[in-house]
Amino acid sequence: MTALLYIILAVVVAVAIWQVAGILNLKGVIATEKDNNTQGILFALFGIFFYGLMIFSFAKYSVVLLPDAASEEGSKIETLYIVTMLLILFVQAITQFLLFFFAFKYRGVKGRKALFYADSHKLEMIWTIVPAVVLSGLVLYGLSVWNNVMDASDAENPLIVEIYAKQFQWEARYAGEDNELGRANVRNIKGVNTMGVDVTDEHASDDVPTRELHLPKGRKVIFKFRSQDVLHSAYMPHFRAQMNCVPGMVTQFAFTPSLTTKEMRQNEATIAKVEGINKIRAEKGEDPYEFDYLLLCNKICGSSHYNMQMKIIVEEEDEFNSWIKSQKTLAQIIQ
Repeated sequence: MTALLYIILAVVVAVAIWQVAGILNLKGVIATEKDNNTQGILFALFGIFFYGLMIFSFAKYSVVLLPDAASEEGSKIETLYIVTMLLILFVQAITQFLLFFFAFKYRGVKGRKALFYADSHKLEMIWTIVPAVVLSGLVLYGLSVWNNVMDASDAENPLIVEIYAKQFQWEARYAGEDNELGRANVRNIKGVNTMGVDVTDEHASDDVPTRELHLPKGRKVIFKFRSQDVLHSAYMPHFRAQMNCVPGMVTQFAFTPSLTTKEMRQNEATIAKVEGINKIRAEKGEDPYEFDYLLLCNKICGSSHYNMQMKIIVEEEDEFNSWIKSQKTLAQIIQ
């Protein structure tokens, strides 16, 4: 792989040198009307190719996009994303069309003179005010969605979970019956106390440490993030949730799961993706894949960054309650 990268780099450098040499050789050459006409036609043809490739890419590769958001807050984030992308695509379609169209229409023709405007206050007002208004509206909409997603103050009986990041794995800790996490600090890490929980804190004894994340459907989950060593990023793509885990401080994110693992496995988009993955795995002689929600690290945090994955199981609340009751508390583990 390294050798291939060096070969590609050498080819890119060679092409760049060739292009620069060509430009230097042409600096004294005056383009003819035939040259201008050829370049204008080529530009128009490239414009057609550009739009065709874009349409093909949307049709062909939309299958790799994530299925529907699996959280209530994620649906709001997804709507914001769709609005933003539609706006970007609308502007891009117009501006790129004008670029290709004008390059073709106003190519150099003998006898044609360019009309030069020193300035146009009307045009300047249009291209300044319109983008400013549109972007201001988009920013305000984004802030509204962000504040709505991040504000968990009105949550009724939320589940409190700490996500602890370290090179190169995740650990989780559930607040116990008091629904309050005990204090923690890296200085307290010793033996089985791998998350550095302060065992002298009265709120710590009923906390439940786990290596697998279970979440109840329909109940808001407030995540508290910590990092033991470097900057990590807790990324749960199917819930449209991501938050940095910063050494020395606690960050927070909250969402309400809306689809259980079983329900997401029955989603048509998920089924199509799993079938495609298993077709590739079968060709390689590998075991079939079954969909699961995952917690990933979205920061390149070291050589084994790719190993930072934790399975997430979303289930009905009664199933979750049965599972959490079957887990040992921190006091039971340390005793």
